Amino acid sequence: MRAPLLTWYDRNKRDLPWRRTRDPYAIWLSEVMLQQTQVSTVIPYWERFLQRFPTALALASAPLDDVLSGWKGLGYYSRARNLHRAAQEVVSRFGGKLPTTAEELLTLPGFGRYTAGAVASIAHGEEAPLVDGNVARVLSRLFEVEGLPGDRAREATLWTLAALLVKGERPGDFNQALMEHGATTCRPENPLCLFCPVRDGCIAFRKGRVDELPPAKVRATPKKLTLAVAVWAHAGTLLFARRADSGLFGGLWELPAAEVSEDTSETDAASLLATALGVKLSTSGALGTVKRQLTHRDLTLRLYRVTGPQRPTRAPAFQELRWHTPAEAASLGMSTAMQRALDAALEAGALGPG
Repeated sequence: MRAPLLTWYDRNKRDLPWRRTRDPYAIWLSEVMLQQTQVSTVIPYWERFLQRFPTALALASAPLDDVLSGWKGLGYYSRARNLHRAAQEVVSRFGGKLPTTAEELLTLPGFGRYTAGAVASIAHGEEAPLVDGNVARVLSRLFEVEGLPGDRAREATLWTLAALLVKGERPGDFNQALMEHGATTCRPENPLCLFCPVRDGCIAFRKGRVDELPPAKVRATPKKLTLAVAVWAHAGTLLFARRADSGLFGGLWELPAAEVSEDTSETDAASLLATALGVKLSTSGALGTVKRQLTHRDLTLRLYRVTGPQRPTRAPAFQELRWHTPAEAASLGMSTAMQRALDAALEAGALGPG
């Protein structure tokens, strides 16, 4: 398995920018960004982020708001928060240099077995295994591993196989070969078996089971989530709030929002927003609706122009409140959904008379 996969990788690997470096920090950053995100999306983000935060020390020293702002649009913002926390520990515990072993990397925030194995093997040549979705698919077909994704016995088997296969020369390149093979050849649908360098050893191919393995994971129906969004204008500024670190959009900035049901009236929405902000307020009409499809949720944002006798500076439901112009808000870490809500509110005349 190892020799033909490595030969195939040398001839066919994509020219990706993080493959041109052995900087553990840059490799770590790429692995975090590539979780749940396509390569074509990650490349410009990775390049901009490295320019802005070129070292673990630079990242650790930056305010979290700056880090979240640099992550804006990538989604799964817990990755950015963990990246920031881990960089601070790298500085405080390891003198600003990432540990060289998977065992030590696993002690850092945001490092699971996959990320630790990737960084340790690619950057430092440790014979550390990794299993992501692509590797799981390749190994499931090669060795006819049964079971649904997430099944504990299946996962244990895959990690055992990965640990056995990574032993030998060029462990980092071998791990990348497995991932590259799964991404480009041993694909979920319409795999290119005729071009597979290890086809002769593939049990699923020999038995005609390539399309059966691994079985497709049953996706849950996305839950509907509706938020009432307060658009509170004052002297050319709008009220922004930072959420608690946990939960949806954790730690990010937004136009203050409160969860409502689909049939909540404007009056009841105003009451829920008043409770969240800890002040009396009233609505003076809707400014539109924004819909976003998230991985596990169908999100609806209902925008309301609000005002009140007292402008809040603190609120029970949020970590922090600030009044910003739209230009100033551009530097805040804000989700794409909330950015769309802000854009819609401005287009609807949120800063105009009302």
